[in-house]
Amino acid sequence: MSGIDRSRAARAEARTRIEDTAARLFAERGFAGTTIGEIAAEAGLSKPMLYRHFDSKQELHLALLERHRDELAAAPIRELLHGDGDLATRMTAMYDAWFGYVQSHPYTWRMMFRDTTGDAQVAAFHRELQRRQRETDVALLREFVPGIPEAELEPLGEAIRSALHGLALWWLERPDRPRELLVATMVRITRGLISTVEAPSGGHGDDGQGAEAAGAPAGKDTPGPP
Repeated sequence: MSGIDRSRAARAEARTRIEDTAARLFAERGFAGTTIGEIAAEAGLSKPMLYRHFDSKQELHLALLERHRDELAAAPIRELLHGDGDLATRMTAMYDAWFGYVQSHPYTWRMMFRDTTGDAQVAAFHRELQRRQRETDVALLREFVPGIPEAELEPLGEAIRSALHGLALWWLERPDRPRELLVATMVRITRGLISTVEAPSGGHGDDGQGAEAAGAPAGKDTPGPP
């Protein structure tokens, strides 16, 4: 490995330590209760070294939110759209991937779901995050349940988003509960939300099995937006 490569690797490793430490401290103490000096010390770095990576505590906080927002979205969507098995299997795998990420990053998720900064820019980020998640849910509902009236799509998308976030917060306070319980709960909620929707003739062309494959009543198709 060249000197340049070693330098890049060391810089990436330091940045990861900073982010992981900051996520834990922000979740434990809140944004206002955490200082740059504390983050640097617990990450085993000097403050000047930390400032080589982030100009401010706010920038660090926003970088964490952006990183985990993008990582969270990737795996669940991949499981639903490109996973193996019928719709029911992929829906379960999607929710399992979502809660699996929450389980692997408990400190981050306390920070993601609870804005303790009081900062206007961070608050705006949280609003944008909720909007994007809701729009993703709406797009998936529109794709997998074409029979839903247009006026109901946004509130249904919000209901699914809110349920996921609420269950994640509930779980973070009860880490002894098995992940399978959360997955089964979201599958049940999703099916219940759309169980009265009449699918168009022939159903969704996804895999030729439609709602019956997902365990819903005949003539229904059941998605699982993240």
